[in-house]
Amino acid sequence: MSSSEKQKAGLPGKQDLEAMSLFRYELRKFLRVSEEISNAAGITTLQYQLLLHVRGFPGRQWASVGELAERLQAAPNGTAALVSRCEAAGLVTRKTDKTDRRQVQVHLTAKGERCLLRLAAEHKAHYGSFGRVFDEIQA
Repeated sequence: MSSSEKQKAGLPGKQDLEAMSLFRYELRKFLRVSEEISNAAGITTLQYQLLLHVRGFPGRQWASVGELAERLQAAPNGTAALVSRCEAAGLVTRKTDKTDRRQVQVHLTAKGERCLLRLAAEHKAHYGSFGRVFDEIQA
């Protein structure tokens, strides 16, 4: 099949495959470094991600378990268990929503906030490579 036939069929070309490969490579490097940073701080990468999503949720300082499950792309019951582990570690606290008593808000504790900010600062140093990758993919 010629390259023009592949293009008409919607198949990726060589440039697309190179861009996808580069993106996956850079993503994998970042995830490996993220794992090392989190583990050195004594928490798992999932715990770090939960803290990040709680504090980074748009427009407020907390997130519900369902919202966190969506952000983590995880099952709600697994996310609830992760919240419980973070709560036991003193990183988060649960609060019942005052307007909807069925909803539980997850908030960072002072310890969780300090942990998140320290780890996020370390992670931020590695984000620069993503800008370069996206620039190369779009080129």
